Amino acid sequence: MATIPIDIRTGTIKKERIIGIDLGTTNSLVAYMHGDHPAIIFNKHTGERIVPSLVYFSDDFTPIVGSSAKELLSEHPDRVVYSVKRLMGKTFADIKEELPRLSYRVSESESDRVCKIEISNGKETRFFTPVEISAMILRELKRWADDYFEEPVTKAVITVPAYFNDAQRQATKDAGKLAGLEVLRIINEPTAAALAYGLDKSKDGTIAVYDLGGGTFDISILKLEDGIFDVLSTNGDTHLGGDDLDQALLVKIAQDIQARLGFDIFTNPHIKQRLRIECERAKRELTDKEVTTIHLDVCGQNFERVLSRQEFEEIIAPVIARTKSPCLKALKDAALSPHDIDAVVLVGGSTRIPYVKKFVSEIFGGKKPFDSLNPEEVVALGAAVQASVISGDTDDVLLLDITPLSLGIETVGGVFVPIIPRNTKVPIKVTQEFTTSVDNQTGIEIHILQGERELAKDNRSLGKFTLGPLPPLPAGMHRILVTFAIDADGVLTVSAQDKRTGKTQAMSVKPTYGLTDEEVEKMLLEGFTHAKDDVEQRLLIEAKVEARSIVAAIEKQLTHEAEIFAQLSKDEQDAIHAVLAELKQALEHDNRQLIVELTEKANAVTLHFAQEVMNAAVARALKQKSVNEVAQ
Repeated sequence: MATIPIDIRTGTIKKERIIGIDLGTTNSLVAYMHGDHPAIIFNKHTGERIVPSLVYFSDDFTPIVGSSAKELLSEHPDRVVYSVKRLMGKTFADIKEELPRLSYRVSESESDRVCKIEISNGKETRFFTPVEISAMILRELKRWADDYFEEPVTKAVITVPAYFNDAQRQATKDAGKLAGLEVLRIINEPTAAALAYGLDKSKDGTIAVYDLGGGTFDISILKLEDGIFDVLSTNGDTHLGGDDLDQALLVKIAQDIQARLGFDIFTNPHIKQRLRIECERAKRELTDKEVTTIHLDVCGQNFERVLSRQEFEEIIAPVIARTKSPCLKALKDAALSPHDIDAVVLVGGSTRIPYVKKFVSEIFGGKKPFDSLNPEEVVALGAAVQASVISGDTDDVLLLDITPLSLGIETVGGVFVPIIPRNTKVPIKVTQEFTTSVDNQTGIEIHILQGERELAKDNRSLGKFTLGPLPPLPAGMHRILVTFAIDADGVLTVSAQDKRTGKTQAMSVKPTYGLTDEEVEKMLLEGFTHAKDDVEQRLLIEAKVEARSIVAAIEKQLTHEAEIFAQLSKDEQDAIHAVLAELKQALEHDNRQLIVELTEKANAVTLHFAQEVMNAAVARALKQKSVNEVAQ
């Protein structure tokens, strides 16, 4: 029998509590709706508001999450897992460039190419997946919430970067399930930030959300109108964040240590991790101070280095500069200029840096960034708002997400046909009709693609499946309905149905690899830079496909309707043979205009022949019917 929770204090039906979680690369937070505004859930025993996204494994492999793990990083760098968010939903091949940044070992699973984290206590080695590590962090956040409310919490909304692909989103949901949470919704981090600020803003306008977190950069352009948030465009870099600022500073200080002491810290993981922690401290201190000093014990030698804010800014400037191009692309996609932006929202701990605030202001026409909420907490607060919407506590906020890249299929000739264009609002469901291109086709391969190029080979493959077996029929007889559906979590499901037989095949796209920053740049930038060449190539391919279809049809009729062809005049026969030869020769080259002209000529020259073939087919059909049937 189902049970209904009752609030014993009021006697009313008790709504199930849903928490909002920001599962970050560097830090993670959990929040809830307190009355009509979101609030961070803190550790009731320590007062902490943030869980550092690190997991330490003790000698008996007991996981220790958060601040305690962070303190053990320099002492046990090979047993503390950090920045695991970068590994979510990726194969070992995808994360090879990450390996020099990690002090723990990562290996490849022999069965499914998934990366696994190796932890050894000196006697035994155990392996953990990124999903398992993330689940440990989520479990700690859940424990905080359970303690805070003095009752179990089982449902959550979790945020992810806007550029997380299907595999990464699914991995996040799996981690939540493993942690004992039902993940009701996966939402983009900029979306969550917009929701958090939207509760305090009633004025319509256009907002840029600049999110520079620990490991991911996202820029989103949103329109707020009549209480509705509409995401106009998104862009970003999946491999850029505060970790990269720490790394840039670490490399610089390491060079100074090498020059002064002759010691390469990259040969000693323990010293390297102590320096990483010291660089992070210096970065935070320079947010409020003009100068700080870096202290490090290098094998008994004391290293001290004065670092000014100005020098720090010079070191990180190339990293911060990488955020400008995505911002300009997002503006272009939204058909806006920097001066069209009414407000700029800062998200992520790295946006506290004065240089970053100044840089962002310059990008958006000198506007002072809006950061009234804690930039490290705003995403979790927004997740709590979304959780409130799902639970029914809040019904006056609506936000429409978008898909950042076009989705479609490969058609004959290797052409990419978009079904859901880039920047389409989701959730969305779109159906298009296709047909077979050759006779007696018994199966149709559906090749799902993502990207902005005209040709399939230049876009990213998300998966393939085959619809079949189908009864062999002439080309064009089968009518195939292809449906693309993206749910609220951004997960794509593709189905194909043969209208004649009703046979259906479908798959949920879960790619086995993620997008690197280079791939993202190619997919968004090359779509513009190669647009003209791509269109020309596509038109050539389409012209050749049509021409080959005409050639095949003519040759088929010459074989099967030889008697009718023999009844044509010699001039007509010669003209058909001539245009057929010309068209076949033209297909060996890439003169699109010539191919198009000869295709049109072939259609014209064979028109009478085609009419005679059709008349004969009708006569044969009528001959098989009785007079009464014809009359009816």
